[in-house]
Amino acid sequence: MRWRDGRRSDNIEDQTGMGSSGGFGMPGRMGPPGVRRAGVGGIGFIIVVVIALYLGVDPTELLQGNLGGDQTAYLPQAPTGAQEAELKDFVSAILAETEDTWGEQFRLMGRTYEDPKLVLFSGAVQSACGFAESAVGPFYCPGDRKVYLDLSFFQELADRFQAPGDFAQAYVIAHEIGHHVQNLLGIMDKVDAARGSAGTTQANALSVRLELQADCFAGVWAHNTDRTRHVLEAGDLEEGLQAAAAVGDDRLQQEGQGYVVPDSFTHGTSAQRVRWFRRGFDGGQIAACDTLTTDEL
Repeated sequence: MRWRDGRRSDNIEDQTGMGSSGGFGMPGRMGPPGVRRAGVGGIGFIIVVVIALYLGVDPTELLQGNLGGDQTAYLPQAPTGAQEAELKDFVSAILAETEDTWGEQFRLMGRTYEDPKLVLFSGAVQSACGFAESAVGPFYCPGDRKVYLDLSFFQELADRFQAPGDFAQAYVIAHEIGHHVQNLLGIMDKVDAARGSAGTTQANALSVRLELQADCFAGVWAHNTDRTRHVLEAGDLEEGLQAAAAVGDDRLQQEGQGYVVPDSFTHGTSAQRVRWFRRGFDGGQIAACDTLTTDEL
């Protein structure tokens, strides 16, 4: 991916080195050899449930091994030195690309895009959505309109999820920015309201539609940033599609517990995530991303 020649965003909040490395850890979080391991305590259990519910993740999946089989967590080590500096520069460049793309898209709609902040943290962070450790993974908090990212997740993306490459990393950022777009457009509030009056299965299904739309919005970003700046190189799109497939609910559940429970899906299957990311990339417009009313996900 040709990202080095682009501008850098001023909307990075660097809190790396300020977080705590202790505490609970997401149950069953698996990673490569040589990473830190943390147990889950009573307070940690409560925090996992609260954060999972707020972020639209079924806490029973997490606590019963959706991301792995035991009650311990493997946390990737944070990058340091030149590697850390490189990743921070990369994140700033990709964030700037999303600002430019969505600024243009909102102007075409007669609206003004409000840039989000992206918080880099290590270990743990406090957001308007509550306290979170890096085991939660990258997330967007609508309460403060910020994206939160522990750079160590990129190591896990490559090593555990077998989705290496800079465009795979860019897809992760673009997906979370997709949630910010949903927030600005009022989509997130409508879905949250519907989830509040729905049963568990229906609420999960609504979460799937919201997450697939964020995947589609990531594809819209990729289409438009490549159209304006020709940033994609051979193999980049495949990296993004591989990353989308790697984090499908069916794949994570199969790997973690040996079977899948479709009613508990909150993000969509691997095939669905790939399909909607690709649909956004091919269409290049928000209109291509109507996951909320379509009968075919």
